[in-house]
Amino acid sequence: MATSTLQSIPSLRLNDQRSGGSSSQTQKLLSSNLAYSESFSSNHLKISSTHRRSFPATRSSKQVATTAFFFNKPKASAPDSSRPTKVQELCVYEINEKDRGSPAILKLSQKPVNSLGDLVPFSNKVYSGDLQKRLGVTAGICILIQHKPEKKGDRYEAVFSFYFGDYGHISVQGAYLTYEDTYLAVTGGSGIFEGVYGQVKLQQLIFPYKLFYTFYLKGIPDLPAELLGTPVPPSPSVEPAPAAKATEPHGTIPNFTD
Repeated sequence: MATSTLQSIPSLRLNDQRSGGSSSQTQKLLSSNLAYSESFSSNHLKISSTHRRSFPATRSSKQVATTAFFFNKPKASAPDSSRPTKVQELCVYEINEKDRGSPAILKLSQKPVNSLGDLVPFSNKVYSGDLQKRLGVTAGICILIQHKPEKKGDRYEAVFSFYFGDYGHISVQGAYLTYEDTYLAVTGGSGIFEGVYGQVKLQQLIFPYKLFYTFYLKGIPDLPAELLGTPVPPSPSVEPAPAAKATEPHGTIPNFTD
């Protein structure tokens, strides 16, 4: 638009000369048109400059939003440091006194020798490691995985629980080998054992009548003293105290599981 105004100036000047007008009038007209052109160009440049300055600001805002979307991810919550992590040992004996109809052997394989798929539900009595108190019972099932004639034994997958009367229970799962010591995972519990995890070592003393377990427990408060007596060293000849075997009041824990 400024260019158009400037182009009209020679035409005006020629017309002015033909008409015999004074040069001072022509100069005034020229000055007026130049002033208008400068004013318009200046305003146009200001507007353009304003638009140029605002564009980077708009880009910057979008970049900030994009950065926030991809990089400002919520932080993972810190682990609960209040959960006990110390290891507590708990020793118990599992004894089959042949008065519970255990174990039951279900030959699902229908083969004369132990074979994959045979089931062995069981429930035996549990005594404290020092054999002074009856604690409760075990209850679970073993699934035969592999017969090992060269080792004169079998490999089972075992899923079972130890019940401790009012104190609650501990559940375990894993391999049970009848010919050597094994470790099973502690998968949970109830009562004072709520939130427990860890592992348990199984020692076969007389299959399937006497077993000794050493639990390595984590994630729970301190265990009560009556569960933590000094264990009798495991051997095939161990026997529970007469009071514990007879379930006399001083030979059991409160409301022991039977």
